[in-house]
Amino acid sequence: MTKIPRTPLLIGLAGVTPFVWSALTVLSDPLAVFSLRTLGARFTGPYIGVFYGAVILAFSAGVFWGFASKSRGGTASLGYLLAVPPAFWAFFSTGGGHQGAALNLSIGFLATLLIDAFFARYQLAPDWWMSLRIPLTLLTVTCLLITASA
Repeated sequence: MTKIPRTPLLIGLAGVTPFVWSALTVLSDPLAVFSLRTLGARFTGPYIGVFYGAVILAFSAGVFWGFASKSRGGTASLGYLLAVPPAFWAFFSTGGGHQGAALNLSIGFLATLLIDAFFARYQLAPDWWMSLRIPLTLLTVTCLLITASA
């Protein structure tokens, strides 16, 4: 595996923090009460995990659009087509309650990892990309599954 540059690694880890916080406040009633009193409902329990998950999944679509713009021909066309589903998935699969939404986001993040692999295979993503994306995705999905269990 290629070494991940420090800045993307730190930003990536920081970006997982809301998912971890969501899972922790689902698992711990005292932490949930603390979070509710100090940060408010929006930053507590399932709400933060689902809302932030939809934002990040849509953000991934923008990243993929950028990767696709580095290619030409059929690879570019396929790349642009692959860039769209994460945002649509986030939009259409997060209604109907936090359990279903968190589960659907988990599926979306795992599918997005396959799209990451496409861009890495065609050398449109940095050489360290998958070294970063795999652990961040697994941590995100784990937290979302905990959130779904609440």
